[in-house]
Amino acid sequence: MKAMRIVVSGQWTVRSIAARLAVTTFLLLVTVHCSLLTAFGQFTQSQSNSPLYSARPYAPRAPSGLPKALTGVGIDQKLNEQLPLDLPLVDENGKNVRLGDYFGKKPVVLSLVYYQCPMLCNQVLNGMVSAFKVMSFKPGAEFEVVTVSFDPRETPALASAKKTTYVNYLPEAKRASANAGWHFLTADEASIKQLTDTVGFRYHWDDATNQFAHASGIFVSTPQGRLARYLYGIEYAPRDLRLGLIEAADNKIGSPVDQLLLYCYHYDPATGKYGARVMRLMQVGGVATLLGVVVMLFAMRRRNPAAELTART
Repeated sequence: MKAMRIVVSGQWTVRSIAARLAVTTFLLLVTVHCSLLTAFGQFTQSQSNSPLYSARPYAPRAPSGLPKALTGVGIDQKLNEQLPLDLPLVDENGKNVRLGDYFGKKPVVLSLVYYQCPMLCNQVLNGMVSAFKVMSFKPGAEFEVVTVSFDPRETPALASAKKTTYVNYLPEAKRASANAGWHFLTADEASIKQLTDTVGFRYHWDDATNQFAHASGIFVSTPQGRLARYLYGIEYAPRDLRLGLIEAADNKIGSPVDQLLLYCYHYDPATGKYGARVMRLMQVGGVATLLGVVVMLFAMRRRNPAAELTART
């Protein structure tokens, strides 16, 4: 009888520890819930931190402090705008093509650069390559890439040389698909104006520096040619680009993990990035924690079969 009481007492000790752990977990969840609500309330207003990028159409405004050369330069978001798919262009081989030749089946990453740019355009292309290197998606496989020069003086020979350079920057396993799926194009002035106006890309030639003044960013489009996401700057987080491509493809590419990420993150037009949906993160975290507690209690119960059997006798 004494042995039975000791075993039963041990069983209740285990149960007591489990109960205390459950209560502690609950209190921790409540604390995190309140803290995140406070943080969420403080950061509900997302604003672009650069006068070069705007989630609204450009309009003259108070002086921004930008150098005179950058006056009127920037990128205006035109989400869901239809790209001119019948636009005539010339590819890196000198062949006449249409913009729509690269659309129809896959989402498209569009970039506007000029191939003889001394600095910024190369940084844009470098940022694209850096993201492509680490993404599991391959250019030409899950998505297409279209790079168009906005300098009408540039030739297919320049486009071809630039393509060779940047495709070779990719890992060998991605080069074949990128060579088929990353297109470097040129165009005449009328086509360039139509494309840049559609995208909201504002730039101009600066005589003082003998180069184009322009902002930097890339654009994700649906397979049907509608602008879906704007990613600003010269570095593009692989997670943001991947999620943008998945959403542009109407969730036809990606994994179940990506679907969970899209549940917990959303695109913020003001910043051109994906940010956390705080409440959804809390929901997922709460469910995961409760499942963990249940599994732990089940495991602790199975560890003490002898205690339960002795208690019943």
